Amino acid sequence: MDSCEDMLPHHSKLSPNTGPSPFSVMTEHSSYTYGEEIKIQLRALASTPFTGFLLQAREVGSRSPVGSFVVPEGGAQLLKCNQRPNSTVSHTSASPKSDIQVIWKSHSSGSMKAIQFQASFVQKYETFWINVTSSVLTFTADSTNGSTTMQLANSISSEGCGVTKVCFSQPSNCDPAATTDCYFMSAMMLPGNGAALHYEMTGPSDGYISFGFSDDQMMGNDDIYICGLRNDGQVWVQHAYSTGRTPPQILPLGNVSDLKTSVQDRVFSCSFTSRNTISTQETSGFNKTYYLMFAHGPSSNGQIQFHTGTFISNDKIDISKPLLVGNAGQPHIIKAHGALMLIAWMTIGSVGILVARYLKGVPEGQKLCNKDVWFMVHVAFMTMTVVATIIAFILSFSYVKAWSGGTHPVLGCLVMILSVLQPIGALLRCGPQHPLRFLFNWAHALNGVAIKALAVASIFTGMKLIDSTNKWMMKLMGGFVGWEALFYILLEVHLKLNVNTTVAGSLLTDVPVVLKLSPFTSYHNPMTNLMINPMIQRHLSISSHHHICYCPIETRGERQSTSESRSASSVSQERCDPSLWMVTDRWDSEGDEVMRVPEG
Repeated sequence: MDSCEDMLPHHSKLSPNTGPSPFSVMTEHSSYTYGEEIKIQLRALASTPFTGFLLQAREVGSRSPVGSFVVPEGGAQLLKCNQRPNSTVSHTSASPKSDIQVIWKSHSSGSMKAIQFQASFVQKYETFWINVTSSVLTFTADSTNGSTTMQLANSISSEGCGVTKVCFSQPSNCDPAATTDCYFMSAMMLPGNGAALHYEMTGPSDGYISFGFSDDQMMGNDDIYICGLRNDGQVWVQHAYSTGRTPPQILPLGNVSDLKTSVQDRVFSCSFTSRNTISTQETSGFNKTYYLMFAHGPSSNGQIQFHTGTFISNDKIDISKPLLVGNAGQPHIIKAHGALMLIAWMTIGSVGILVARYLKGVPEGQKLCNKDVWFMVHVAFMTMTVVATIIAFILSFSYVKAWSGGTHPVLGCLVMILSVLQPIGALLRCGPQHPLRFLFNWAHALNGVAIKALAVASIFTGMKLIDSTNKWMMKLMGGFVGWEALFYILLEVHLKLNVNTTVAGSLLTDVPVVLKLSPFTSYHNPMTNLMINPMIQRHLSISSHHHICYCPIETRGERQSTSESRSASSVSQERCDPSLWMVTDRWDSEGDEVMRVPEG
C-alpha cells in the first residue's frame, strides 16, 4: 500500500503520533458546488513548524482522492494518485513551514457527495501525524453558495488550549466545537519575525460578541475586537477602543488578515490574524499582561447595544504564553449587591410580610415595648429589608459609576424609591379612628405588594446578566419564587376558612368570640360612622337574629366608641351598651377593628 491511500510517510516502519496534532487543515467554505474553487490552508498551531505534508480531498468514508488542486509556484507540488492527476499536494523541500495555502477545484461530473480534506504532517523524521482532517463540506447545486458558517463554527475549538494558545471561555473549559452554548476566545502567537496573533471568538448572541484587553477588571480604556452584524445582515469584525459605559470608539481595522466570519442559529464566529499592537491607557505591546474581557449583546442597524452578558479573567495574563485562563465571574462588590437583594426580598422581607398578614395576635396577650409583638416584628424585619436595599443600591452604583442601561437598573431604581417611600408613609399615617385610615391601609398594602413584585423581577433580570449559559440560577430562583407563591396561597386560603368558620360558629351557637379583622378587607362609612367588613356582613344574612357591633379601639385597648351594625330583625339599642360586651385584652396596637359578641 502506498502513501496515496494510507497517507503514511513510511519512515522505516515508524508509527504515527496518536496525540493531538499541532497542525490544522482549514477551508473557507462549509459546502461546495460544481466547478467551485475553494481555498485550503495548512497551518502550524504552535511555534514549531512542519517540514513535510501530504493533502487530499476525499469523499467522506472513501480512501480515493477527488477533484484537483492548484498550488502557488515553489510552495508545493502536485502529485498523481489513483490515476488522477493533480489530486494530491505535497511539499517540495524539508524547509520549515508554518502556513501553506492551495486551491482545490471540484469536478463537474459524477456523483457529488460530502467531502473532507485529509492531511498528514511531518514535524521531523520520527514525529508525524496522519488523518488530520478539515470540517465536512456538503454538496449543493446552488452556485451562489459561499457561506462560511458551518466550516468556521466547527473549526473553532478548544484543541490546543494551554498548549499552543491562550483560551478564555464561559463556562470554563467549554469546547465550542462540541456545544453551541459556549462563549469562547483564543489567541495564539504566530511564528516569524513580525509579532502577529491569531484570534478566534465564538458564542451565541442576538447581535455581537466581543473580547478585549484591559488594565483592570472594569470596562473603560480597553482595546477590543467586535464580531457582529452589519446593517446589511453580514458579519464583520471591528477594532474599537472602549471608553466605558458609552458606545466604543471604532478604530481602523489596521493590519488584520486571514479574516473569516460566520453566523448560524445565532452563533457568531470570527477568526483573524492581527499585527496591531495591543494598546490600553497604561500598557502597550504583545508581551505585556492584561485582563481579558468577553461581552455579548444585541445590535441595531450595525451598531452594538449595551451588552447583556460579560465575564472577566481573574488575573492579568501574558497573551503570548499559552494558558487556560480562569473566569473571575463577577466582582465581589456586585456579588455583595446581589446577595443583599436576595436576603432583603426573598427572606427578611418575606417574613415581614407574612407576619403582618397572617400572624396578628400571635403570641396572644403579649406586648413588646407596649406594642403587639407581631407589629414590632414586622417593623424590625421591614426596616432591615429597606436598609439592605439601600446598601445594595449604593454598592452597584459605586461600582458602575454611571447609568448602565437595560431593564435591571430601571427595576432596581423603582424598588429603591418605593422602599424608601413605604416607611415614610407609615410614619405619617393617620390615627386608627380617622375616617380616612382605610386609605393608608390599602396604600400601604398595595405598595408592599408592588415592591415585592418589582424586587423579584429585578432579581431575575440581574441573574440573567450573570447566568447567560446553563441558566441554573434562573431555574433555582424560579423554583423558590414558585414555592413562596404557593405558600402565600395556602396561608390565604387558611385565613379565609378560619375566619368563616369562627364567625359562622359564633352566630349559630351564641358563643362569645373576639376576632381581629384584617384592615385590608374593611372600610369606613363616614355617613354612619360604621366600620363594615364585607365578609362578616355576608354571614349576617345567614343568621339575622344575631346582633354584632364593630368597635374601633385605641392603642391602649380602651373602648372609645361603639358603632352598631343591625341585621334585618330589630334589636334594642340597649344591647349595644359597651358594658354588656365581653372584656378582652386582645386589642390591636395599630387600631385594627375588633368584633365582639355579647355574653349570653
